[in-house]
Amino acid sequence: MSFTLYEIDNAPSPANTELEKSQAAFGFIPNLHKVLAASPKTLEAYKALHELFQASSFDATEQTVVWQTINFYHQCHYCLPAHTGIAHMMKVDQETIESLHNGETLKTEKLKALQSTTRAIVDQRGVLSAEQITDFKSAGYGEAQLLEIVLGLAQKTISNFANHLAKTPVDEPFKKFVK
Repeated sequence: MSFTLYEIDNAPSPANTELEKSQAAFGFIPNLHKVLAASPKTLEAYKALHELFQASSFDATEQTVVWQTINFYHQCHYCLPAHTGIAHMMKVDQETIESLHNGETLKTEKLKALQSTTRAIVDQRGVLSAEQITDFKSAGYGEAQLLEIVLGLAQKTISNFANHLAKTPVDEPFKKFVK
């Protein structure tokens, strides 16, 4: 691994304060947060985007669809198992969790539309056809949800790319979800 895994006592200030908050929230400091602590503003931005995305109009299952679709697309060795564990904590159904972890197409039409639109936004760099937008809206989503996918993508781009750069080790609670 080429990056430092910072702890509260050796992290650059103000990252140590953010790591304390992570410890309080999770009961441990996720290795991703330890890596991002090298740049306190990046850690702060990641955590703020995470909080904002969780407050979006998407429910727990839809948030998981967006996160895991992006994680799978980017082949993030850290985020795929971490968000599999998080999906279990968020009470997402097992079939959806497994399908997302394996990059399989979801079965319900609404979630399938969310998954394919998320993938298209990433793959096509946000340039969707009128038909793709119409299909997304026909599934029951709107402009706000298109923008909220972009919000989730901003968060996941930070984590996925940082994890690729740092080769972040998967946290112990999520190792059982590594495939």
